[in-house]
Amino acid sequence: MKNNESAENEGLLVRRIKNGTVIDHIDGGEALNVVKILGITGTTQEALSIATNVPSRNMGKKDIVKLTNRELSKEEVDRIALISPRATINIIRNYKVFEKKGVEIPTLIEGLVRCPNPGCISNTHEPIRSKFEVLPKGLHCIYCDWVITRDITSHII
Repeated sequence: MKNNESAENEGLLVRRIKNGTVIDHIDGGEALNVVKILGITGTTQEALSIATNVPSRNMGKKDIVKLTNRELSKEEVDRIALISPRATINIIRNYKVFEKKGVEIPTLIEGLVRCPNPGCISNTHEPIRSKFEVLPKGLHCIYCDWVITRDITSHII
């Protein structure tokens, strides 16, 4: 009986997808934030699978997000990098991994994060996009010098 039980546990947690994107190696507990920053809601068209706190040899625990019939833009991948810098993006075509790449944390991000300073020029009606320098300690607003050090997800546009 034990052999059958362990064989069942080795199976897939989530069904394979024919076409789309698998975001793997998301920091444990961050999958719902990834879904949020991608703008995925219950009213969007893509089928979505989420696995949270999956055991991982390298990470201890990780999350996985699978999106059917959708490939991510560079801007979306940059957003993911801000909250989960070890994530990997797998583009799936006809059930096979077509492309696999890690995320890269950009040194400068523009238009992806809202500055929390209400007096920042990027929060006025001026035709200007937010601009942040990515630092080890957080995100530094180029315009007003505000630094976001925690809860970056809530500031992502």
